[in-house]
Amino acid sequence: MMSLNRYRLRHRAKSGHRGAKRASKLLEEPDSLISTILIGNNLVNNLAASIATILAIRMYGDNAVVPASILLTLVFLIFAEIIPKTIAAYKSEAVAYTVSHVLLPLKSLLFPVIWMVSHVTHFVLRLTRIEKNDGSEHIGLEELRTIVGEAGHLIPKHHKGMLMNILDLEQITVDDIMIPRNEVFGIDIDANTDTIIRKLRDAEFTRIPVYQNDIDNIVGILHQRDIINSVDEQGRVQRDALLQAIRDPYFIPEGTPLNTQLFNFQKQKRRLGIVVDEYGVMQGIVTLEDLLEEIVGEFTSNLSTDTEDIIHQADGSYLVDGTTTVRDINKIMKWELPTDGPKTLNGLLLEKLESFPEASVGVSIGRYRFEIIEMKGNLIQSVRAYIKPKTRH
Repeated sequence: MMSLNRYRLRHRAKSGHRGAKRASKLLEEPDSLISTILIGNNLVNNLAASIATILAIRMYGDNAVVPASILLTLVFLIFAEIIPKTIAAYKSEAVAYTVSHVLLPLKSLLFPVIWMVSHVTHFVLRLTRIEKNDGSEHIGLEELRTIVGEAGHLIPKHHKGMLMNILDLEQITVDDIMIPRNEVFGIDIDANTDTIIRKLRDAEFTRIPVYQNDIDNIVGILHQRDIINSVDEQGRVQRDALLQAIRDPYFIPEGTPLNTQLFNFQKQKRRLGIVVDEYGVMQGIVTLEDLLEEIVGEFTSNLSTDTEDIIHQADGSYLVDGTTTVRDINKIMKWELPTDGPKTLNGLLLEKLESFPEASVGVSIGRYRFEIIEMKGNLIQSVRAYIKPKTRH
């Protein structure tokens, strides 16, 4: 009874299973259930011991009391303890549902004795300052993650991955998945109309940030669909209509957990946000699609070992773009680089070096080795990465 899976039991009871309903009713008061079982168990054991002692004395005299007690102990140990409890442990549901037929009426029959025993027990517990558990069951995030991870074939692998990703949303922030500032594609509102139209034609995105003079000064978001309304009869884009199509920007404080931001996107009816630091300086952009990909995986490409930013080499090493996020490296290459510091490989290596390096500089982080191939200004452009071979001692 006590080894039943409580969550499965509740599910089956809600589904109308009679045995599950009886077991659930018994487990609502576990102290009364234990009292019922122990009272019945001790009553039977003591009665059997008394009968065995009387029979031994009558049949073989006083000298048979000790051998009879030893024999009875072995019989009880094997046939009344080990075997039935082992069977019950392997077949807990089947046994619990069956014995519930007996335990429910027995509990009612022994109610006066159970009431007295329970009050004496609670009195002793109060004297020892041991508080009674309220019986409520709460499961934490780590326990839930363990349950999902150990579900085995009961949950398909893809679904299990999605569930684990959902549980991890609380530990991941918008800083981990945002498009960094230097990679943001935007349009300067002060540029001439021809320049704006040319940039719109080259744009690969549906929603485009619009800034004034500098990318830090975001003034709005332009949707490609809204541009249609600014086209006149001659097929030319009217600047005034284009400016009116710009929507107000939506700003996100850096460090916002993804589970919170998912709720905020839903509440604000938004699909793109501008991540800013405590001083209001733009750090990057986050889209709803980026967030959903953290749950269901990549929409446009699968996570193979060959991507635009990570290229697998013939010698087993990887050619990695310096702007690649540490999380993407860990996810694609199955590595375990630290994610509690810098978000990109460039930042991670600079933090380790504590200076701006030149090309051909090597860096080791744990068992991982990085060789800087190309620098562009103060940005690490390209890195060769591999796992250091184990040395023999």
